[in-house]
Amino acid sequence: MSKRRQYAFTIMISIFWFFLTGACGSVRADSYKNSIGMEFVLIPSGSFMMGTRRNFKNAEMDQLPRHKVTITKPFYMGKYEVTQEEWVKVMGSNPSRFKGRRHPVENVSWYDARKFIRKLNEMEKTDKYRLPTEAEWEYAVRAGGARSYCFGDTLDDLDLCAWFYSNSNAQTHDVGELKSNIWGLYDMHGNVWEWCSDWYGFDYYSRSSEKDPQGPGGGNLKVERGGGWDALPYACRSSYRNGLFPSSRNSALGLRVVRMP
Repeated sequence: MSKRRQYAFTIMISIFWFFLTGACGSVRADSYKNSIGMEFVLIPSGSFMMGTRRNFKNAEMDQLPRHKVTITKPFYMGKYEVTQEEWVKVMGSNPSRFKGRRHPVENVSWYDARKFIRKLNEMEKTDKYRLPTEAEWEYAVRAGGARSYCFGDTLDDLDLCAWFYSNSNAQTHDVGELKSNIWGLYDMHGNVWEWCSDWYGFDYYSRSSEKDPQGPGGGNLKVERGGGWDALPYACRSSYRNGLFPSSRNSALGLRVVRMP
C-alpha cells in the first residue's frame, strides 16, 4: 500500500471512530476488574492545566490561578461511580435514598467513603484502593483536553454525558447509561458528586505543588467534584470544586475509587 493510501486509510478510520463513539465516546481498552466486579480504567501519567480561565463565565476564584500539574504515575480510576450493589457487597447495607442496584450509592459521608475503602482493601488483601486526589480527578475528567466539559466548552451536549438539574428528574440514574469521556470514564459530569481525598482550600491553587499535589495539610472541609443530579450546568464543569464537612451526607453525594497498579 502506498503512503498516500495509508494516509487516506488512517483518516477514514479516525472519522469512523469519531462517529461511532460520539463527542464523549470511549476509545480506551486498558481496564481492570476486581473480585466484586468493580471496573477500572488505566489513566496514564501526564501533565495538564488545572483550574479555569480567569475570563471564563462563572469562573469562581477558588479555581484560580490556572496552573500546570503533572501526575507522575499512572493509576486506575473507577470506570463508574461506586454502585449500591458494590457498596452492599462491602458494607452489608445500603444508605441510599434512590434505591437501585446499578444506581450510584449516595448519602455517604467522607468518613463512610474511607471506611468502604478500608474494608475493600481488606477483602482484596491489598492496600492499593483509595479516594482520588482532586488533581487526579480533574486530570481524569479532562482526558487530555483543556475544555470546560469532556465534549467542549458549550452546553449543547451536556445532556448526552451528564445527569444534572435539567434532565435528571430530581434523582440518580444507573451508572454508564450516558456517554463516557474519551478515556472511558462515565458520569464524571453529574449523577452524584464525588468525594476526593484532599482537604479543601479556597486559595490552595496559589501555592499548589506542580507534581502530584495532595491538597492542603489540613482544614475543615473535604473536596467534592463532578456535579450531581441536583447541579446546575456550570457546577458540572471539569474545573468546578466545592468543599463540604467530611461528616456531610446527602442524596446527591457519592464516590469513585482509585486503585494503584
